[in-house]
Amino acid sequence: MELQQLRYVVAVAETLNFTRAAERCRVVQSALSHQIAALERELGARLFERTSRRVRLTPAGEAFLPEARACLEAADRARAEVAAAGGELRGRLAVGAIPTVTALDLPVLLRDYRRRHPKVGITLTSAGSDHLIERVRRGGADVAFLGLPPRAEPKGVRSRRLGGGELVAVVAPDHPRTERESDLAGLADEPFIDFRAGVAGRVQSDEAFAAAGVRREVPFEVSSADFLVDLVRQGLGVGMLPAAYATRFPDLRVIRLRGAPTRVEHLIWQDRPSPAAAAFLDLIGERPGS
Repeated sequence: MELQQLRYVVAVAETLNFTRAAERCRVVQSALSHQIAALERELGARLFERTSRRVRLTPAGEAFLPEARACLEAADRARAEVAAAGGELRGRLAVGAIPTVTALDLPVLLRDYRRRHPKVGITLTSAGSDHLIERVRRGGADVAFLGLPPRAEPKGVRSRRLGGGELVAVVAPDHPRTERESDLAGLADEPFIDFRAGVAGRVQSDEAFAAAGVRREVPFEVSSADFLVDLVRQGLGVGMLPAAYATRFPDLRVIRLRGAPTRVEHLIWQDRPSPAAAAFLDLIGERPGS
């Protein structure tokens, strides 16, 4: 069993296509297929079911995949640890972030990190807080930035609070409401645009309205802040955004809320960070207020 064979298995499992997997691994498809077949003979089990229409993991493949990923992760970490011992930072840094991070300037942070450690490969995934917690827990990301309701704490990972803030209501420039401040009850008759029910970005608002005894309608559910803003601009409803994030959209009108929903931003990371992740955490620690 060779590491390259494990890489091929992971690539096919993630693309469910031998041709795309070969392209990702930069080998010809026949070589990739030959190596996977050799591994299957060694294991005494087929890892993939192949038909003319689709490729999918067998039960043996489902069992093998997480172990293959763990082996590749261990090999990558071993190489990074050896390089770090010699004074050179290598490897990869997988970062996750909600789109509405405001506790720090993430693009600037990533730029500064790349300048300090140019041989580290950086990836960034934007997703919801619940998904990012799971990615870090499973090793798919090294660090992530979340936004959670005040009483919530990320589980199964190491974490630190970065800061908190209130949410504000945002409406289209020509919206008939003209007040700059309102209580939650004052918005009860408005249609809302918000994230899907149950996700962290929605829970903070739902809890605040429930605590105020206010029932609201959310006919528009979205998965991204940008889409939320686009719908608000068209006058389709009221959106809820972190106050610091709402300043990025000067064309929208902001209504500050009495009894406003609040959220807390968290930094999370794996229990045993890689050298690349440890250097990233050190860089965050150098930032004022972080």
